[in-house]
Amino acid sequence: MVEVRKPTEEELNWLTRRAVAEIVPEAELVKALKAGKHLRIKMGFDPTKPVITLGWAVGLRKLRQFQDLGHTIVVIVGDWTARIGDPSQKSETRQMLTEEEVMANSEAILEQFFRILDREHTEIRRQTTWFDEFSLADVVRLAARFTVAQLLERDDFANRFGAKQPIGIHELLYPLLQGYDSVAIESDVEFGGTDQKFNILVGRELQREVGQPGVAGNGQAVLLVPLLVGLDGQKKMSQSLGNFIAINEPPNEMYGKLMSIPDSLIGDYFELLTDVPDDELDAIRESIEKRAVNPMEHKKRLAREIVGYFHSRDAAQQAEDAFVATFSKGEIPTDVPEVPLPNGIFKLANFLADVGLAASASEANRLIDAGAVEINGEKVRRGGRKVDRLSAGDTIRVGKHRFVRVTAADS
Repeated sequence: MVEVRKPTEEELNWLTRRAVAEIVPEAELVKALKAGKHLRIKMGFDPTKPVITLGWAVGLRKLRQFQDLGHTIVVIVGDWTARIGDPSQKSETRQMLTEEEVMANSEAILEQFFRILDREHTEIRRQTTWFDEFSLADVVRLAARFTVAQLLERDDFANRFGAKQPIGIHELLYPLLQGYDSVAIESDVEFGGTDQKFNILVGRELQREVGQPGVAGNGQAVLLVPLLVGLDGQKKMSQSLGNFIAINEPPNEMYGKLMSIPDSLIGDYFELLTDVPDDELDAIRESIEKRAVNPMEHKKRLAREIVGYFHSRDAAQQAEDAFVATFSKGEIPTDVPEVPLPNGIFKLANFLADVGLAASASEANRLIDAGAVEINGEKVRRGGRKVDRLSAGDTIRVGKHRFVRVTAADS
């Protein structure tokens, strides 16, 4: 076991304030940190897809800070609950995954975790270790600890119930299974996004019932991190919504996507994803609010910080140089994806949807009407240039960052 180091006052403030939404109970956790108590800190994930986004990185970066003090990070692979699907913040039942899909996704995710966490000092536990041994009697005993009324206090369940939308009985079990993980590993603290508060408190309650003290005698402490808003500037960063940046994206793509975030998110991204000091963060927020500096300059620094963290400082600088050359000077990237020219008569909107430059033909038409679509540098409008013809060699640009080059039709 690594020796635990007591944090300085500055470190303690960073641990409990920066990129932290809520701690329950905060006083007990602070007392344990000041005393140098060794903590088992839990974070679980359901391997529903083989991708980690910057949204996940908010909590992982905070975990690494605790890990650097010598505390044990216990990562729970939800290889059992992933087959159910976490109902948190969901308006409908999630499709259940196969065992093979869960295993493949979890292996891919763990490799990405160790871009942030220290592999040698991270404990990996799989739920199947304990849940595969559960009998029906064990499930019934677990379910008996809570009432349906208690579970329906969750906003997502309550909203779906009020709207007369279906809620599977298996979904009601999800918070209990996640909570039992805390009992199985005897965690002192559990990390999660603010949408996980109900589930984590269930774990705290289960620990109390079996006499596990957690961080200070009453079950595990709860440390919640804010949810990172995605590229659309409105909703939580999510793979299913497509508004995400993956932590293993190539430097140029990561840099370009970060430059596309709304100005309103710059301060939050600095706070949640970088180590920029708090006084500088305050100055950045004030600058954006007062328009003292072009927000693009702040975005460039933000993109350098994040790309440098996940790749290298050299890679970040090269990505910035490529971005400036491509988007500030109007140049076309050298690595534009190529797509074959379709046969027959077609509409550009359908073509844009088919090659992934728009989610649908109707969205493509909206982009065209907004002047966001160019062919060879010329804006395309439905009321002007015809949009139902393309030629081999044409370069299409949608928005600031999406390009394709048309090649000869497949024979």
